[in-house]
Amino acid sequence: MPPDTILVERTGAIATVVLNRPEKLNALTKTMWCRLGDVFLALAAEEELRCIILRGAGERAFAPGNDISEFEQQRSNRQQARDYGLVMARTIAAIGDCRHPVVAQIHGICVGGGLEIAALADIRICGESSRFGVPINRLGLVMAYSEIDALIRLVGEAAALEILLEGRVFDARHAKDLGLVTRVVADGEVAAEARATAQRIADGAPLVARWHKRFARRLRDAAPLSAAEIEEGYACYDSEELVGTIGKDRLLRVTRHITPHRCRTV
Repeated sequence: MPPDTILVERTGAIATVVLNRPEKLNALTKTMWCRLGDVFLALAAEEELRCIILRGAGERAFAPGNDISEFEQQRSNRQQARDYGLVMARTIAAIGDCRHPVVAQIHGICVGGGLEIAALADIRICGESSRFGVPINRLGLVMAYSEIDALIRLVGEAAALEILLEGRVFDARHAKDLGLVTRVVADGEVAAEARATAQRIADGAPLVARWHKRFARRLRDAAPLSAAEIEEGYACYDSEELVGTIGKDRLLRVTRHITPHRCRTV
C-alpha cells in the first residue's frame, strides 16, 4: 500500500489524520495500521501541536473495519493473526497514549476496527446517519485483549458484551445512549463541529490539556495516588500558562464570568 493511505493535514496547531482509502470506504489494511501508529507516535512528540482530528476520507465512512480481502495472505493462521495483532496493538497504544487531545470526526460507517480506533479518541462526534457495531461474530473472529480494552473502558463491560455478542449494526442514537459517541449532529455539520471542537481545545492552555488527559488515565488505576502525583495537580500554578497563555486581563474576565456574584474574583 502506498504511504498516502494515511494522510496528515495541518491547520495551525491542529493536525488532521485521515484514513485515506475512500474507494474501499477506508477499510484498514495491515500496512495502514502500521502507518497510523507511526503517525501518532510522531505527532505525540511534537510540542507545538494542540489537538488531533482523526477521520476517514470522504463522508461515506470513518472505516468499516479491516479489509478482509487481505486475510488470506495476511491473517489466515494463528501466527499471521498474532503478527497482525501486534501491529494493531502497537497502534492502539500509540493513539490511546497520545498526550494531545484527539477528536474523532465520524461520518457514516464506523464498524469493527474503525470503531476500535474511534473509541480511542477523547471526543467522538458523529452524524445522525452514522452506523456502529462490531459484527465479527459472523466471521468467527474475536476481538483481542488490546482491542477490546478501549471499548470496555469507554462503555463498560455490559455494553461492550452487548455489542460483541449480538454483533448488530446500530444507529447514532443508540451509540450515544451507550456512550460510544460524545455528540450527534446533523450529517452536514460533522466536519464543522469537529473543527470547532478542536479549535476550542487548541485555544486553551496545551499543558493543561495534557495534564487532564494524563490525570484521567491515571485514575483508571485503582492504586492510591502517591504524594508526588497529588502534588502535580498544583503544578499549573507555577506554570507560565496560568496567565501567560490567556493573559492576566482575560483570566480576570473569565473568572468574573464563571464566579457567582457573591464571591470575590482572583
